Amino acid sequence: MKALLSRVPGGPDLLELSEVPDPPVAAGQVLVAVKACAINYPDVLIIEDKYQFKPPRPFAPGGEIAGVIEAIGEDVTGWQVGDRVIGMVGHGGLAEKVAVEAGRLYRLPPERDFAEGAALLLTYATTIHALLDRGRLAAGQRLLVLGAAGGVGLAAIELGKAFGAQVVAAVSSDEKAVAASAAGADETIVYGRAPFDKDQSKALADRFKAAGGKAGFDVIYDPVGGDYAEPALRSIGWEGRYLVVGFPAGIPKLPLNLTLLKSCDVCGVFWGAFAARDPAANAAHIDRLFALWAEGAIAPRVTARFPLARGGEAIATMAARGAIGKLVVTV
Repeated sequence: MKALLSRVPGGPDLLELSEVPDPPVAAGQVLVAVKACAINYPDVLIIEDKYQFKPPRPFAPGGEIAGVIEAIGEDVTGWQVGDRVIGMVGHGGLAEKVAVEAGRLYRLPPERDFAEGAALLLTYATTIHALLDRGRLAAGQRLLVLGAAGGVGLAAIELGKAFGAQVVAAVSSDEKAVAASAAGADETIVYGRAPFDKDQSKALADRFKAAGGKAGFDVIYDPVGGDYAEPALRSIGWEGRYLVVGFPAGIPKLPLNLTLLKSCDVCGVFWGAFAARDPAANAAHIDRLFALWAEGAIAPRVTARFPLARGGEAIATMAARGAIGKLVVTV
């Protein structure tokens, strides 16, 4: 089979399309013929050895796949060859085949294509856990979403609206503002590119405060970090929840006096660990996502598709923070 391999640490330009043996299928696993693999920010980090998990090389990046079951290992029940599935694999998805623990797979509805299916789990499962478990978002509350035109950002807009929140979307371009509005945002803010000096940081904080109103935001969803974090935190309301989701703009240093003055919470969001520690709660969230998907309340937006040989381009686009919605490699 073909696989796009990381043989040495570095950027996506170092990935190599190679012929490798089909992966063995252990007990409890199935072999999936990959049809689509969504690209996410962890794919940028994992090939540079900057992610919390460092698989032995050579390996294929790509943690979110859709495909068809080709073979079934021992002790697997409930699945058949030919079943259409989606699932999280951690890495290995940028390949023609991948072996997956059967318990990590979900059925892809027949009316959904593989690219859309591959784009669902990571962004929406992360976001529903963030908003409900960590953010305790309730109907009528105000939600600020940073990086709102990316995969998790659009998911936060859609889920925020589905849960009855007023959503303000912050983005870095007019084109991204259009995408955020189309996803249901009540208001958009277009901010400049960091780094910010002191005056620029204050100006952005003032814009966030104006959008949050006198009471401020109940929940702030931050998958960006960097110099955007402190201005956003300054707009939080009393006992608000600041959700730390990711750091493509850098790891911020927050002035903790703000948390005291607002009596607010800064909450880390690590969906993968949550899913492993509380699989029943995660499964309930996934069931809810499938119901919202069927109702049309959420819909993964695939904005670009790349063949396997150009998977490195998809990762490079993600690294440059140029993606709107989801990028998917088709196999």
